[in-house]
Amino acid sequence: MASPALPPAYPERAAWGTAPKLRAWQQEALDRYLDRAPRDFLAVATPGAGKTTFALRIASTLLERGVVNRVTVVAPTDHLKRQWADAAARVGIAIDPNFKNSDGQHGRDFRGVAVTYAQVASKPLLHRAKTEAARTLVILDEIHHGGESLSWGDGLREAFEPAVRRLALTGTPFRSDTSPIPFVDYAEDPDGIRRSKADYTYGYGQALRDHVVRPVIFMAYSGQMRWRTSAGEEMAASLGEAAVTKDVTAQAWRTALNPQGEWIPAVLAAADRRLTEVRRTVPDAGGLVIATDHEDARAYAGQLKKITGESPAIILSDDAKASNRIEEFSDGAARWMVAVRMVSEGVDVPRLAVGVYATSTSTPLFFAQAVGRFVRARKRGETASVFLPSVPQLMALANSMEVERDHALDRPSSNEDGLMDLEESLIDEANREEKASDTLAKGKYEALESQAAFDRVLFDGGEFGTGGEIGSDEELDFLGIPGLLDAEQVATLLRQRQQEQVSRRKTKGPTSSATSGPSGLPDHRRLMDLRNELAKNVSAWSARTGTPHGVVHTKLREMCGGPAVAQANEEQIRARLKKLQDWFVGR
Repeated sequence: MASPALPPAYPERAAWGTAPKLRAWQQEALDRYLDRAPRDFLAVATPGAGKTTFALRIASTLLERGVVNRVTVVAPTDHLKRQWADAAARVGIAIDPNFKNSDGQHGRDFRGVAVTYAQVASKPLLHRAKTEAARTLVILDEIHHGGESLSWGDGLREAFEPAVRRLALTGTPFRSDTSPIPFVDYAEDPDGIRRSKADYTYGYGQALRDHVVRPVIFMAYSGQMRWRTSAGEEMAASLGEAAVTKDVTAQAWRTALNPQGEWIPAVLAAADRRLTEVRRTVPDAGGLVIATDHEDARAYAGQLKKITGESPAIILSDDAKASNRIEEFSDGAARWMVAVRMVSEGVDVPRLAVGVYATSTSTPLFFAQAVGRFVRARKRGETASVFLPSVPQLMALANSMEVERDHALDRPSSNEDGLMDLEESLIDEANREEKASDTLAKGKYEALESQAAFDRVLFDGGEFGTGGEIGSDEELDFLGIPGLLDAEQVATLLRQRQQEQVSRRKTKGPTSSATSGPSGLPDHRRLMDLRNELAKNVSAWSARTGTPHGVVHTKLREMCGGPAVAQANEEQIRARLKKLQDWFVGR
């Protein structure tokens, strides 16, 4: 068997699949595997690092040495089956991704099959018989899916227990549940928590230092949201406001993502402007919007067409041609793709450089896999930019990109396990039970208004920017960052932009007039600060009295006059703040 051809560290040096050079981590992991010759091996490597190449080199070696004579790849989705088969074909291994359980056997021209976890779980005895019939290497891609449910885990054990070799791969070993993952070893730590034990780990931080993945710049957007509850009460909150309850945060987030509001179009336009900047140096760079559901995905696609004049690719899970659409987008030069969940994990579209996280899903697993779509490096210096709502859940996840985690079987009794508990407890305020939020969560909901504002930039655990309105210099400073920068250059430039913004504010100096500029225009920066201050004070009064936020805002408008917060001027907002102060002191 000829020596397999595999991609190098930077594929532009040779056509994909024509160069034998492995990345340093792949070679190190391969050497460890071949030295140990284990029956089970778990490799944890950050998304975009090249797990497929590593696994196929092992498969090629074992086939060449006669250790195995058949390969079975288990993947989460049908699209990933095809992706594995295409990658295997490039190194001379024929894998059938179209095998169905009803077929019984695959064609003799193939060295193995690619199947889904669900496919195995539905007929584990069939796959066990196939495994027993040959010396089989089983590659378990994204093995954390093996713990999805008892039936999936039990099915995997039943089907592949007889395998000669099992290679488990994952980029995100942590799960929010405590379902054990088949063929993964667990070791008890000093706290009595059983955690997954990887045979080789290659984290995002290390991959970033090796220039294997792109640095990720998170662009966070806040803004004022207004909605109506089933009781007819109008609620208002600033997106990402820390002082509100978990349910109010969720409803403000939901309002922001509503296609009929102003938040989504503003953020999509900002992301497209960022994509234009990136394409100056990366001409084929593409963008991906991850939506919550099909209806939103179609609406976002319509808004992108208005912004760009170009119809984006729409990827829906119930579309039989979804895989073809992904491949067409990957091979082309179109600007945008909109999807629900289908491209959140494992799908390889290397030219994706800008993302919009327009979904309310906030589990650490989904977030990591979604961000993983943008980090694959093709050449040194490419950066990734992800736009997201400024809510505590996502801010915490974005700031924890480099944290390496293991899967814990025993849930910790405290909150020390960080991301493991994020789905249930991010901040103390998010766990408070209040009458207002209870009513909000159980009743119907109607989005009324959403306005976007630039909040900040998150990178490498740091936060940059002084906030600003859409189209402000403060926003444009960061949207205009060059598309080709390594991690050190990104950090340097972000610090520089931060210092420039602080200096501009100091030079401008404080004023008390609503029309502080020489042209008589309102000071949008101070107006945003006052809106945020009012939102925090209203939240505090709501928490103190049990009065819903919307009722407090309505009462203030009745007593002080003026329109809703989003349309109020500085003088009107200051009057409401003064009234709130009177309430707090009993006047």
